[in-house]
Amino acid sequence: MISSGIGDGRLTSANDPPSELRLPIIALFMVAALVVFVLRLFQLQILEGADLASRSERNSVRTVLLEAPRGDIVDRNGRVLATSRPAYRVQVIPNEVRSPELTFMVLGRLLDRDGVELAELVGHPTGRTRFQPVVLDGDLDYETRARVETHRYALPGVVTDMRPRRQYVEGSRAAHLLGMIGEIDSSELTSGNFADYRSGEVIGKYGLEAGLESHLRGRAGGRNIVVDVAGQEIEVIDEIEPVPGGRLVLTLDVDLQRAAEDAFRSEDPTQPDMMGALVAIDPRSGDVLALVSRPTYDPNAFAGGIDPKAWAVLMGDEWNPLRNRALAGQYPPGSTYKAIVAIAGLSEHKIDSHTKVFCPGSYRLGRRVYRCWKKGGHGQVDLVAALRDSCDVYFYHLGVDLGIDTIARYAKLFGLGQISGITMAGERSGLIPTEEWKERNRSEPWIKGETVSASIGQGYNLVTPLQLANAFATIGNGGHLHTPRIIDRLETWDGQLVRQEPASPTVDLKIDPAVLGLVRDGLVAVVEGTSGRPANDFSPGTLRINGTGSRARVEGVTVAGKTGTTQVVRLDLVKDLEPDQIPIRYRDHALFAAFAPAENPEIAIAVVVEHAGKGGGAAAAPIAQRVLARYFETERERKESTEVVAPSTDSDAAAVAAHEE
Repeated sequence: MISSGIGDGRLTSANDPPSELRLPIIALFMVAALVVFVLRLFQLQILEGADLASRSERNSVRTVLLEAPRGDIVDRNGRVLATSRPAYRVQVIPNEVRSPELTFMVLGRLLDRDGVELAELVGHPTGRTRFQPVVLDGDLDYETRARVETHRYALPGVVTDMRPRRQYVEGSRAAHLLGMIGEIDSSELTSGNFADYRSGEVIGKYGLEAGLESHLRGRAGGRNIVVDVAGQEIEVIDEIEPVPGGRLVLTLDVDLQRAAEDAFRSEDPTQPDMMGALVAIDPRSGDVLALVSRPTYDPNAFAGGIDPKAWAVLMGDEWNPLRNRALAGQYPPGSTYKAIVAIAGLSEHKIDSHTKVFCPGSYRLGRRVYRCWKKGGHGQVDLVAALRDSCDVYFYHLGVDLGIDTIARYAKLFGLGQISGITMAGERSGLIPTEEWKERNRSEPWIKGETVSASIGQGYNLVTPLQLANAFATIGNGGHLHTPRIIDRLETWDGQLVRQEPASPTVDLKIDPAVLGLVRDGLVAVVEGTSGRPANDFSPGTLRINGTGSRARVEGVTVAGKTGTTQVVRLDLVKDLEPDQIPIRYRDHALFAAFAPAENPEIAIAVVVEHAGKGGGAAAAPIAQRVLARYFETERERKESTEVVAPSTDSDAAAVAAHEE
């Protein structure tokens, strides 16, 4: 029943409690709520306060460094030599590990490693170091990563993440050029040169990786993460994305580099690969097209940091695989030096194209006799024949007539015995001796007998393969000495130009073209042979006289080159031994230097085969042949792929007529 309160305008129900009862009920409800709140507060603050405070303190913000991928290194055609790929790693943060024995036992099983070894790797850090992660594995395979991720939430203190890892796409190819990376060490951190680096970061250690560190490195980012007591991520507070390193474009040609590296491999699986170096240069620009040093190493082995065992193997190798022989190897040039002596003789008017010397197989100076490599001698030879047959006696006469200082002046003019200026660390200068040099360094006067040896590239003479290739490039291009160039340009990670490297500085040596032309004829005869006619004019039925470098011939291309063989020890130390009985380290080096096409060179090359035990024509020339053949094959393929055949007038007319019909 509903009644209406006319006087106060309120509607009331007969079931509503009287107003004097509602206020106590509300008050009782409020008191009950307050009691519950107080009891809960008592529970949290008094009964569970210590535990909750401890758990709260152990929730923390973890700052994670986001490494920037290093910039790509690519060849002249954009093919990748070095890049970065994602690598998954597992780390331990010592301060967050709750049960070390259990944690490392489980990790050992998950990683298929000894748990005790892992525990020793982490150790017992104190102070601030206990908050620093210790990497247990820097590159987990998919299966191992899955196992670790499955159990990670039960292992407080164990974290996994992804970081960029350097990958050298060609493996050991061009390793000495590209270099390697490794973890920054304490001496580098305190040197002042790496002020914005932290412990654990990787830096370039050798080669271009070290020389272009600031460009390739990029800029690291970071992420602040709230983690709970078990080390699990709760939320990301903020994040700064890393900026990848810049791109480096080289003058190198990957196709040529592969051919050059493969040419040093032994065809006999029971025999070791050949040791030595090779440099190929474009004589028109000074651009380095290939650079090889053997033996080599795989920089991928150190991409995640230098492994102590692998490093010890490299450092203990008697043949020093880390040495860049192309830039730092210093060798007597042997008979390749005769091209320089010939240029000196012609320029100083000591000889001309008609000058002949009789070679009986030896040359006497005072009481000493100097032998020609051919015991029976070469008979009457002019300059072209002397170069073709590598007659020592001809150059003994010429060298003594010129004198050591004149020979040295021309050798240095062509860049021998001095730093070339290539933008790479570790280059050695070699040595071109003079009278003043010997007096200063040996406190002895120069004697003529030393000029005899120097005139055929022996004695104190030392050159690098890079210098030798550049000298022959200079002979081939008409006397223009370039500074070798290996870097074409620097770009941002997304291809925007940062800096275009300038064209190679060039010095005009002002050598008479007729002089270079005559020497070029002799160098062509070394490879192509002669019959008393112009170097490439062979009529059917004429007799070709082969030169010492005939194994460097390339079909359809005229190659100009010079062989060389240099002694490692005095002949009297090994004269009683058969060739295969001579210890490897005492065997002769083999050399070959060339340019092609002879009439308008596109490529110059120098090859040194260490301890080959045979001449340059047998050991070094075939290597050069494979590289030259690959170069011209590639050039033909490129021309064919870009060649556009224009339609003839008749075809055009027919097409128009057909259209009109």
